[in-house]
Amino acid sequence: MKLLFDENLSRRLVARLTDLYPGSAHVSEVELIKSPDRHVWEFAKNNAFLIVSADADFYELATTTGPPPKVIWLRRWTHPTKDAEDLLRRNALRITDFERDRELSVLIIDKE
Repeated sequence: MKLLFDENLSRRLVARLTDLYPGSAHVSEVELIKSPDRHVWEFAKNNAFLIVSADADFYELATTTGPPPKVIWLRRWTHPTKDAEDLLRRNALRITDFERDRELSVLIIDKE
């Protein structure tokens, strides 16, 4: 499973999580930094990524458009990169189940 990290999250997450989510990318690596959300959405859809974001824009797209792509929303996120890494690691099984469920479009994760 590949994650596409939105610009509001650190690009360092890609390298830090490569063991769990190989093939992941940050929008800056695929020339989508500062691109409209729709462009990021289409890229993720066409390249089999799950979008990981800390803002509600992709949540709104996912709930109105539906998957693919699927969205992992780190709701109310203002924490360091290390905390995001830890959270995504602790929720790896939950994220895997989410990816497999054809009906779900959004996984909301709050800091525990």
